[in-house]
Amino acid sequence: MLVSDFDYNLPEELIAQTPAQARDASRLLIVNRANGQVEHKHFYDVIDYLNEGDCLVLNNSKVIPARLFGIKSETGAHIEILLIKRIDGDVWEVLAKPAKKLKIGDSIDFLNESGNPEFSATVEAFGEDGTRHLKFSYEGIFLEKLEKIGNMPLPPYITRSSDKEDKSRYQTVYCKTEGSVAAPTAGLHFTKELLEKIKQKGIKIAYVTLHVGIGTFRPVKCEDVSEHKMHFEEYMVDAENADIINKT
Repeated sequence: MLVSDFDYNLPEELIAQTPAQARDASRLLIVNRANGQVEHKHFYDVIDYLNEGDCLVLNNSKVIPARLFGIKSETGAHIEILLIKRIDGDVWEVLAKPAKKLKIGDSIDFLNESGNPEFSATVEAFGEDGTRHLKFSYEGIFLEKLEKIGNMPLPPYITRSSDKEDKSRYQTVYCKTEGSVAAPTAGLHFTKELLEKIKQKGIKIAYVTLHVGIGTFRPVKCEDVSEHKMHFEEYMVDAENADIINKT
């Protein structure tokens, strides 16, 4: 199977750069598999296609503000960092732009709004596929530092700069466990009110945790799909939710 088999026309002007004002007011395409009939609905209509006794499984992973902008301590050169995953302690695997400017031993400062270093990092090693391993130095709690100066990693088809509103709109209303470097976008359209209506209809809701990884941002560079190497993602399912799913 070739990558070109999936080519289709997608006009750029049809790619929304900002989310709908109301989460569940986004458009929903319904395709009847039996006859191929296509209907254009809104996401809040999804409840009409769920039946009593169904189980809706949601991913409660929370996106961390994993996009950082720093400067090299030695030269002042600007560096963009995308956190991928924690390797051990304060060492993270990251994507860097431009990666060629980062050598082992280089130090990067990440500044706050006052222009002072909020924390720093040192390049410890080169990883696979052009990644770097950075060891971060800071005082306090790292995730709190990220919340202060980090940016939400928007999908590559969103060409605008991130803003403060993205920190809430690119999270699901039921997110719980930090770890994703991109939003589990299918769940962004649920509201608390819609989920409550779904429960009242007799539909069970179960939660799993799957941390969305760097595969979301990685392009497929080979022509044969079978040659593409997928980045693995961590997931967790507790006994209670596994039981709900298995009994449905």
